[in-house]
Amino acid sequence: MIPTVHEDKDDRRRGRYTLTDTEHGHVWGVCAAVDGLFGEPQRGTYELFGWVPQGGEVRGWVGSRVWLVPDDEACDAWLLEDAESPGQLPGTDSLVLTGLDDYEGPPEGYRGPVRVHDGHRWLGACWEFARILPPDQVAPPLVLRSLTQSDHLRAALMKGIRRALDLEQVALEIEDDQGEPLTERLLWTNVRAWRPASYGTDLIDLELDGGQFTPVPAYARPVWERWLAGPPDTSGAWADLGTRLRAVWLDLVRERGCRRARRDRPPGHAYELDGRHITDVPGLYLALGEAVNGPGGYFGGCLDALDDCLGGSFGYTAPATLLWRDAATAREHLSRNLTPDGRPYDRFATVLDVLAEGGMQVTLA
Repeated sequence: MIPTVHEDKDDRRRGRYTLTDTEHGHVWGVCAAVDGLFGEPQRGTYELFGWVPQGGEVRGWVGSRVWLVPDDEACDAWLLEDAESPGQLPGTDSLVLTGLDDYEGPPEGYRGPVRVHDGHRWLGACWEFARILPPDQVAPPLVLRSLTQSDHLRAALMKGIRRALDLEQVALEIEDDQGEPLTERLLWTNVRAWRPASYGTDLIDLELDGGQFTPVPAYARPVWERWLAGPPDTSGAWADLGTRLRAVWLDLVRERGCRRARRDRPPGHAYELDGRHITDVPGLYLALGEAVNGPGGYFGGCLDALDDCLGGSFGYTAPATLLWRDAATAREHLSRNLTPDGRPYDRFATVLDVLAEGGMQVTLA
């Protein structure tokens, strides 16, 4: 007899990964291991012709958020996330830049001059660019190992027809070793194959089409493994990480934080922020999160999210006070920033304004 997972999530079998139907909320199955979660996401590739660097060579990892700003002010800047570059092409004046395109991409029909910055400094400019389309390639499948099936999944597999095997949008919900929700990944998918698991009675290995699944970058795996073991029990566990991995840490803090119920502290609470390691944007929000909600705590990941958190339901009730220690570190690293279209602004001062408007009286030390 095949063991089943019933539709009540509170009654489901224990496992790190739970596959659920996002429209109706029922569970497809639960398992402890997934192949294909980590990999190389599809990246946009641009060749920037006539590249003139500004402030040094562009090579290797370029930045979490890199903006390409058209000279035509009628066109909006567009974003490459987690940008990388192999440098200038040998024997040419072209620079290759890759990254995860935002949902808009470059302005339609525009191929003229652009300037490039990483949110902190200008990296250079080119007189023309071209977007290079990647070769067609088959995405690797997502394989749920030793899956315990639900009634819904067992019925779909027994039918075996294409319509029944199209799961449409699903969520892969992920828990840590303590059984607490950590994050989830959404994808549109269908069942490609299933077979008896190599171990475990009546369990199956379920193979899903990974064509519309964005894998977690392989470089992020150490941070994920740290969080899968459970949240940190001391503040500043992220402090020795570089900006790229701090951004991964912040993503998990945000996704975990938005899935957890919190009790807001009463008005008048006094918070203290350790500012020694606020040398970049992820460090700013990680330190703020821990000041308000303790080790691994969340309290915003951008200005809009910070404003939302100040409104309540994230451990805070206005008014309150915040003692910001070693504030000079954040002032040094965050006072000279660039907006997406390249205008200078003071992120440090802007954060102080947002905190003040949200009822947080800040004392800099």
